[in-house]
Amino acid sequence: QLTGTSSGPTEFVFRVFTTVPEFQVLLFLLFLLFYLMILCGNTAIIWVVCTHSVLRTPMYFFLSNLSFVEICYTTVVVPLMLSNIFGAQKPIPLAGCGAQMFFFLTFGGANCFLLAIMAYDRYVAICHPLHYTLIMTCNLCVQMLGGTVGLALFLSLQLTALIFTLPFCSHRQEINHFLCDVPPVLRLACAAIRVHQAVLYVVSILVLTVPFLLICVSYVFITCAIRSTEGCRWAFSTCSSHLTMVLLQYGCCALAYLRPQSSSSADEDHQFALVYTFITPLLNPLIYTLRNKDVKGALEKSAQYQRDT
Repeated sequence: QLTGTSSGPTEFVFRVFTTVPEFQVLLFLLFLLFYLMILCGNTAIIWVVCTHSVLRTPMYFFLSNLSFVEICYTTVVVPLMLSNIFGAQKPIPLAGCGAQMFFFLTFGGANCFLLAIMAYDRYVAICHPLHYTLIMTCNLCVQMLGGTVGLALFLSLQLTALIFTLPFCSHRQEINHFLCDVPPVLRLACAAIRVHQAVLYVVSILVLTVPFLLICVSYVFITCAIRSTEGCRWAFSTCSSHLTMVLLQYGCCALAYLRPQSSSSADEDHQFALVYTFITPLLNPLIYTLRNKDVKGALEKSAQYQRDT
């Protein structure tokens, strides 16, 4: 285990949200409610896709995997955050902080790559409908999913390992955040971090900018392919939910990771992190069920079956 410049192993504590007991209870209940809604909503999507044969298509294959990633993504952060709302600051060892950062970056990167793959799937479905089943084969879907997970694992491992080779200036460090994210941990290092910031920007461009540009290109082709008013209405209803998730996810992540560190503040980082930790995983099941007639129909059939039995 790496140690800082002072004696004893390095450990971290998270900055408390508030010291007012009433607000602590309120925040705990609010975050717990959001977390349970995320678990229930995304689990429902996975369940309905797995149990209804009409939804066994590439689009819903990627949607169910996105829901699984969202569950893992929030589970890496929220339980530890809830345990630190009450009482004294609870230390987390260097290895524990590194593990949380690694899994947070892995699932976050996989999330971004999956959104890009889903945009490509919509492009093929709308622009090449007659060849859709020939292009989006089961093998290709599995390969794209495997590539997504592999690339996310590789990039997050490299970035996490690079950051935790840095020395930290004291035995106990306070992270001005509610998780071991890259920017706040980098601020605690007592060494030059210019190279590490450059690597962070490169990884952020690969995970955020490149997939976002691919999504934009996909939707440009989709827009050009649609000529009739009825076709535009159908394409918009199909893609608007995906675009909503894209703008929230990539927008907040880009503001958190691609801004110059000199122009960023801890309060803004907190706000952006709350959006991509709670809001987008919560909106995922809501958007894809309320705006998707196939998923709504499958859920209604399941509910009717439960009432009949």
